[in-house]
This record gives sequence, structure tokens and C-alpha cells, in this order.
Amino acid sequence: MAALRMLWPLPALMAWACAWLIFVTLQRAVPPVAALLAACLLGTAASVLGGSWWRRGLIAAGFPLSLALLGAASLPTWAWLVPLSLLLLVYPLNAWRDAPLFPTPRHALQSLAVQAPLPLGARVLDAGCGLGDGLKALRHAYPAAQLEGLEWSWPLRLLCAARCPWAQVRRADMWKADWSPYRLVYLFQRPESMARAAAKAQAELAPGAWLVSLEFAVPGVLPCAQLRAPGGRVVWLYRMPLTHVES
Repeated sequence: MAALRMLWPLPALMAWACAWLIFVTLQRAVPPVAALLAACLLGTAASVLGGSWWRRGLIAAGFPLSLALLGAASLPTWAWLVPLSLLLLVYPLNAWRDAPLFPTPRHALQSLAVQAPLPLGARVLDAGCGLGDGLKALRHAYPAAQLEGLEWSWPLRLLCAARCPWAQVRRADMWKADWSPYRLVYLFQRPESMARAAAKAQAELAPGAWLVSLEFAVPGVLPCAQLRAPGGRVVWLYRMPLTHVES
């Protein structure tokens, strides 16, 4: 998306300005708490434009913090739980232990089907699908596959489902969901999450199924192949059962 390529801090400045505009405009027609809710909703939704956790936090928290510092509205004490609650809805506590909301580049998986061919109608999972950029890249690689996504945050799940109506997107914990029905599981996680992902894949995926990771390798495991994605990122391919490096 074009907005995701905006130079920092332009996304934050635009989100803060729009939140203030909504707040000032709505105060003429609705109670201050309702105006605060609408402005914070915008700021929280715009936080997905941040490329890191601290940038997303700044985008989401900028408006309520500036409102508190300026004392520009008479609000009950409990009203300040509104922005915190919205942040927890979009970024639940367990999501902070998983990958940040980095989008998969559009053509990152364009050569994946050559190295990891799948039968027609194979079920493919994007574990932790976020806003759906990974699903879009997977659709480009496997147009005949049954694409599914798992996302813990229900607002992100709704946005992903709207952006990817051709995929089945569910709200679920990717670590508790069963991976066994899938021929390929795609991840864009943290480096420290990869050992856990490999153990889950080894335990649940059928022989011949694939675990695919953008950018981060599984420690101590030999990949079947590596792809160089546009922009220099590496796509790591692992086929079940995993082959561990001899110590």
C-alpha cells in the first residue's frame, strides 16, 4: 500500500491531525467521551502504518497523550481507559510475544511454487496473517490453493477478511491451532519464535508438507531451499520431516 511507504514521521503526523480534526468536529454534536472514542479509534486503526512496535505505539497514543497534556476536554477519569482498551483489542498481550505487524512484500513469494509445488486445491495457512499481505503473496504463488489465515487480534482479523475475501480468515491462536490439515504453513515471525514454529510443524505437519519462513531461519535445521525475495530478503523452505544439523 502507498501509505506504508510514507517516510516517518509522516504517518504519525497525519494520524494525529486527523484524530484531532475528528475530535474537535464531533464535540459539537456528541458528548466528549464519544468524540474521544471516535478519535482514538482512528488513531488505533492508523497505528498499523507504523513499521515497528514503538512507532505503532506513538501513532496510537499521540492523540490521547496530547489531549491529556493540553487539558483540552473535560472527561471523566475512566474515559482514559478507552485508548488503552483499543490498543489491547488490536494488539493483545500475547501478540507482543509474536511477530510485529510487518507486511509481507507483494512479490516476496513469487518463485515459491517452483521450489515447493503443491497439488491443486491444497490447503495453505498464513499463521499470524495480520492485515493479509502474506495471504496476497501466497495467492500470487498458488492461485489454485485453498488459502487460510489465523489472526489473534479480532480487529485485524476483520480487516484481513475484508482485504482477502477469497481466503478463509479465522480469529485463533496460531500456536494452539492444529496445523495438520495443511500442505504448507507460511510464517513471518520473530527469530526467537522459529524454534517453536519448527517444533510445532514437526509434530503436526504430514511428511512432505512445507514450513516457509520469510527472513528468519530455523536454528539448527537444514533448509530444503532458499529464495531471494525482492529487496534482498530470504525465504527459507523446510520440508517435513525436518533435517537437523549434526553437532
